[in-house]
Amino acid sequence: MDGSIMPTRMLLDIEDLTVRFVTREATVHAVNGVNLQVQAGEVLCILGESGSGKSVTLRALMRLLPAGRTRIEGRITLDGQDVLSLDRKRLQAMRGGLVSMIFQEPMTALDPVYTVGAQIIETVRQHRGGSQRDARARALELFELVKIPSPERRLDAYPHELSGGLRQRAMIAMALSCAPKLLLADEPTTALDATVQIQVLILLRRLQREMGMGTIFVTHDLGVASEIADRIAVMYAGRIVEEGPVADILNNPKHPYTQGLMASTVHAQDRQADIAAIPGSPPDLRRLPAGCSFRPRCAAALAACRERVPTPVFPAANHMARCFRVAAEMGEGA
Repeated sequence: MDGSIMPTRMLLDIEDLTVRFVTREATVHAVNGVNLQVQAGEVLCILGESGSGKSVTLRALMRLLPAGRTRIEGRITLDGQDVLSLDRKRLQAMRGGLVSMIFQEPMTALDPVYTVGAQIIETVRQHRGGSQRDARARALELFELVKIPSPERRLDAYPHELSGGLRQRAMIAMALSCAPKLLLADEPTTALDATVQIQVLILLRRLQREMGMGTIFVTHDLGVASEIADRIAVMYAGRIVEEGPVADILNNPKHPYTQGLMASTVHAQDRQADIAAIPGSPPDLRRLPAGCSFRPRCAAALAACRERVPTPVFPAANHMARCFRVAAEMGEGA
């Protein structure tokens, strides 16, 4: 994006991340060999339908998944730390201090029995120490930073006393309270109306640039991705099927799934024509199909798609796609 901070160093490196939810009835294959990297100062947008594994990937990074029935394999390296090997004390220090998360619905993420100010003050004191007065001053500074009107009065408000837009701004203030190096945003504008959504997106992008944070932004909205991302990773059935610079992905998508997402928007389509929706439904993660998971919905499937999972190919510099059809068009065979 124009004006964004240029990436300077590797902040996050995810290697072959696999997440399984194991119960007596079935095993859910939620994330299947994800590889992602985020540079300092960069915004990576993970795009995909509901149930594709986007939120699970973020929660695995924060280690917020239920320990009893979750099986995580692979490697997550954040600012030089092996996240999956951290003990409880170091993990608590990492959350909020090194990495913070903005959740999709702040009403369920904020504690209803404490004021929003008290919750931010507690976070600041836990990670940065200091007095109650200093922490309150920091909370007030954050409310002013995210442009909450009458910030002094809103600090003493309970979550239910704030509008959806103000609750989301308070959640952003809490996430930024300890100046994290990595910000995770899990569809933070989905529950907001269009006007407030634009305001929050502009605010997030401005704060990200000013603070130089690496950011992973999860969404299923192409418009949101085009506004905020430097790079896009497209996720389907727990796998990254395409990844590259935002302009390449939006203007020249290679994977049939990404092409289907682009075609299924109302932008630039004839008002009288039906939207070209992707046929079928996402696969059952308890019983993934053999080969390429998108094959049952793909009009361009080849014989190889039924036999094995596609390996990454690079149709352009820094542009990856997992697709036998793309490989064949490049002359690499299927």
